[in-house]
This record gives sequence, C-alpha cells and structure tokens, in this order.
Amino acid sequence: MTNICIIPARGGSKRIFRKNIKIFLGKPIIAYSIEVAIKSGLFDEIMVSTDDEEIAEIAIKYGAKIPFLRSNEKSNDFATTYEVIEEVLQNYKKRGQSFDQACCIYPCAPFISTKKLVEAARKLDKFETVLPIVQYGFPIQRALKKNEADSVSFIQPEFELSRSQDLNESFHDAGQFYWFNLKSLFKNKSVLSENTGCVVLSEIEVQDIDNEIDWKLAELKYKLLYGVS
Repeated sequence: MTNICIIPARGGSKRIFRKNIKIFLGKPIIAYSIEVAIKSGLFDEIMVSTDDEEIAEIAIKYGAKIPFLRSNEKSNDFATTYEVIEEVLQNYKKRGQSFDQACCIYPCAPFISTKKLVEAARKLDKFETVLPIVQYGFPIQRALKKNEADSVSFIQPEFELSRSQDLNESFHDAGQFYWFNLKSLFKNKSVLSENTGCVVLSEIEVQDIDNEIDWKLAELKYKLLYGVS
C-alpha cells in the first residue's frame, strides 16, 4: 500500500490571524502535524496543500513537500475537505503518481500522536474511513435550548428525569485527522462513509482552536499532557 499525508493549510483565517502558522509553544502550529506525520513512518509522501507562499516556505522548512500550490477555487471558505483532497490527488495523477490510502491531517492539531495515527491506519483493513473521536463531557440527551425571554427547555424532554449514568455515551469528531481508502473516497465523494471506524481519544488530547481563548487552553493542555514548561 502506498500512503500519502495531505495537510490542508490555506492562507485565509478570519477568527485567528494567520492561524496555520501562528507560534504554538515555540514553533508554528503546522509544524506539529508535519513532524508527527514524518515520525510515524507511515507515509510515502507528506505534502501541504496551500495557496500561501509563506505557509509553503514554513512547511518545507519542517519537512513537508509543496509540489504545487492550491487553486484559488479551492482556497475559499466554502471548499470542502473532500474537494481539497480531490484536487491534490488529481494533480499528483497528472504527474504520474498515485496512492492507495491517504490521511488528511489538519494543520492546527498539535495533540496528534503517532500512536493514534498507527492505530487508525491498521483499522483500514475493515473500514473505508477511520477518524479520532472524543466523548462529550455530558450526555447530549439532556441538552437544553434557550427560548424567548431567556427561558430554557429540554431538546429531548423524554430524558428530563433520566440519570446521566443511565444514558448512552455520545461522541464527536475530534477534528484532527481522517484516514481513508482512496477507492472508497472517490466512490463516496466524502471523507466519511457508511463504513467509518474510529479511535477514541481522551478529553486532554482534544481541543478545538477557534479563538484566542481556545489557543491558550490548547497550550495549557499540551503542557499538562507532555510535561512542557
């Protein structure tokens, strides 16, 4: 099996300026994704898909390839992960290169570990796609909605009297990476399919980074997890 790692990192970022190359505990945050991909030893090719020359320079510095820049069409707010991956693989095909499996690693995911990448890759023998998930901190069946005049009500009132420990666990996408079989990817035209598997992460290994507070929380978690001072 030939494997490619694709790290999508466009230049535009509206909530955190230059997010993909912002310094995270001493180095650009994208460096963490590149370095773990290299360390894993899983990939025949590790590339960054970007429209931005500065991101390209930093990616190359940390060991990734930039064989071509991303098109303007796939660099806007509406381009999906699938569309970006499809463009990358079409460009490789024009160069005479093809792959059997791919892993899309997001550029702002410093908690990715080689252990989880390897664990997920091994599950591709029975799943079309594998992704990391994390459990919700509280049962979503007892979620509330805010109504007019600041009143609240249960979204699922049938669980109003249920004990938390009696409800099924719920999980969400950890937003770090997706492994997929490329034949299945192009068949489904989506990074997810009806045959999707998972690896489970702990809460300390996951942090959405959408604003400056998220960023600081991520740095605190990273220090706690890896003993960084």
